[in-house]
Amino acid sequence: MKALVIARLTFREALRKRMIWGVALLSVCFAVVFYWGFIQVRNEFLNQVVSGDRPRGFGTFLSLDLVAGIIDGLGFYTINFLAGVMTIFAAVGTVAGEIESGTFQAIVTKPLARWEIILGKYLGFAAMIALYIVAMSADVALTSRAVTGYVPGQIVQGTALVILVSLILLALTMLGSAILPTMANGVVVFMLYGMALLGGLLEQMGSILAIHSLVVVGVVTSLILPSDVVWQLANTVLQPDIGLRLAGPIPIAVSRAPSAAMIYYAGAYVVVLVGLSVLAFQRRDL
Repeated sequence: MKALVIARLTFREALRKRMIWGVALLSVCFAVVFYWGFIQVRNEFLNQVVSGDRPRGFGTFLSLDLVAGIIDGLGFYTINFLAGVMTIFAAVGTVAGEIESGTFQAIVTKPLARWEIILGKYLGFAAMIALYIVAMSADVALTSRAVTGYVPGQIVQGTALVILVSLILLALTMLGSAILPTMANGVVVFMLYGMALLGGLLEQMGSILAIHSLVVVGVVTSLILPSDVVWQLANTVLQPDIGLRLAGPIPIAVSRAPSAAMIYYAGAYVVVLVGLSVLAFQRRDL
């Protein structure tokens, strides 16, 4: 299948980008800091337990597993954010950039359908992003196990959902690249990504404060771009035994678990956007 050839070439080309190696270097730094921070938190927690100097209130009920779960949640949220940013900037010029550089003028003249180019590029970037998320998720889980013995619940399903978040952003970025210039596409997609994050926080706040209008805003936002609601579902899956539900709109707390039906919606969302990318590319002059 020619799309798989394009996917392999896209994967190799993506790995040669300086931006990818920059993200990889920052990720290594994150892994080191995460490990060091985890050890410091564990040691201080255990010292407080031994000395009996535990703070009153919520801190009194904290266990080491709960603390580890909170830190793991922060780790996975960081992975989710880094992967999202990497996805947007890796694929932002996948169509528009190559049209501007004249690359497609040589490729499209060959017996190669335009849908194969779009699908191949999508699969190539998707493989690279999935590999990155799996590696980073494994690092967080192994660090947590090595330091505290705690392992996030349903790590495979949670990691798969974090990958789905990036696949949503990848489909949106490729559609934008088939319609908009590279710079405009990056700005639009990144703003939509930020809007989705804000919508998720507003929905949590509305649920906590019983303000229906905020909940509606969050739901509508999640339908426009379901990246954040899928992250909330991933967070719920990763912490089933802790049931962390803090009374505040923060990224690692979910006031109300999203419906599992959002997975099917997100999958259909990706398929539709990739299909629209094909249609937009077929109508675009090279």
